[in-house]
Amino acid sequence: MKGAWIFFVALALRPQIRRLVLSLPMNPKTKFKCLHCRAIHISEPRNRGRQRYCPEPECRRASKASSQRQWTRRPENENYFRGDENTERVRQWRKAHPGYWRKKKPEGKDALQETCDGQAPVTQIIAQARAPDALQDICFLQPALLVGLISIVTGHALQEDIAASTRSFLTRGEDILRMTPRGPEFRQP
Repeated sequence: MKGAWIFFVALALRPQIRRLVLSLPMNPKTKFKCLHCRAIHISEPRNRGRQRYCPEPECRRASKASSQRQWTRRPENENYFRGDENTERVRQWRKAHPGYWRKKKPEGKDALQETCDGQAPVTQIIAQARAPDALQDICFLQPALLVGLISIVTGHALQEDIAASTRSFLTRGEDILRMTPRGPEFRQP
């Protein structure tokens, strides 16, 4: 009866316990010194307290060599690769697994797609698109360029402000184009 009571109390307090557990800080990251390169690293979260080597390729090779040395030093593994008994064990395994070391040929029968016969390439001379040389042709063909340029020059981003600036630029440009070198604007005093 006592166990049932504890169960119901735990069930009733479940949200409070959950909030308490979730509010606890996680374990701080632990550091370790790599046995090969002697540098200090932060351990992987799942290997906290057990990691001895960093993930650098040279250190991983040293880790593998160290673990192999430890494995072969155990008394039960001492003669694992030696003797008539182990040689026979390897022969039996090879007989049970023929072609294990051979490279497997890819089979085309289980393809997810049907094979498609290649087509001969058709040679075409493609004319390279070349931008027109005249400024008015470039501006006419690329209004976004003109709007962006006006926006950068004036510092305005609203269409109304850009339109007002464009009208003033247009009138000024028309005035410049109407000038003649022999006109009154070019007379020297």
